[in-house]
Amino acid sequence: MKILLKTILNLLLFSFLTVITQIGGVIYVLSVLISKKWSINLKFKTLLIFMGLYLFSTLFIVPLLAPIFGREKVKNSEKIKPTNYMTVLLNRNYVNPKLNQLLNKTEKELSGTTIEIHYLDANFPFINKFPLLPHLSHNDGNKIDLSLIYETKNGIITNKQKSISGYGLFENPNLHEYNQIEKCLNMGYFQYDYPKYLTLGKINEELIFSEKGTKNLIENILKSQHLGKLFIEPHLKTRMGLKDNRIRYHGCKAVRHDDHIHIQLK
Repeated sequence: MKILLKTILNLLLFSFLTVITQIGGVIYVLSVLISKKWSINLKFKTLLIFMGLYLFSTLFIVPLLAPIFGREKVKNSEKIKPTNYMTVLLNRNYVNPKLNQLLNKTEKELSGTTIEIHYLDANFPFINKFPLLPHLSHNDGNKIDLSLIYETKNGIITNKQKSISGYGLFENPNLHEYNQIEKCLNMGYFQYDYPKYLTLGKINEELIFSEKGTKNLIENILKSQHLGKLFIEPHLKTRMGLKDNRIRYHGCKAVRHDDHIHIQLK
């Protein structure tokens, strides 16, 4: 019974690490094998081996192998940064090189403004169709989520966020605006607002949604010929007066998009 429970636990841990990082399950198996071969008596030996191997692989090996699968890391710069560095540590920051070109062009268009591009989940480094949960479509290198822009109560644009993860703090419809969220929930799509459980904590609660800043960011993204679609909730599209037909509604089967912007290549 003890062996069976240990096997089940190892399988669950392997699956969990694979789901959230893609490479974690394989690294865990290697760590267990090395730990058994390494005779040194050390507390938390397997954990320490796993952490060392995982960090080395994430920082040095994975970036070298990802181009074989047509992907590369999002290129950080003065204006392009991860909203949360867990995105980088979990290998969820890989894109098709054309998506890096789109971000770079947008960065240049934003020159002279204080607006930065803060990215959330993109894609894993390897294998098309390998799911990047909880997303439905981030599996081919062509998609990335970006944070909304916020401002202070005095109207000063800031690059701070309202949740630690970057997800889950919604800009709800006003009373006079079309409420797609309510419609989806009433139709039984219970998952539609589940990102509210993924904030990892609320921060900077005094900030408010910057209509001007977010519209500026989106309009400069739309200048790229590589852009295929941009997803944001209908009430925000209307509120910001955006008309481009590449701005689409993502459907009730996904999750609500009034806490982030989703962009993808053609």
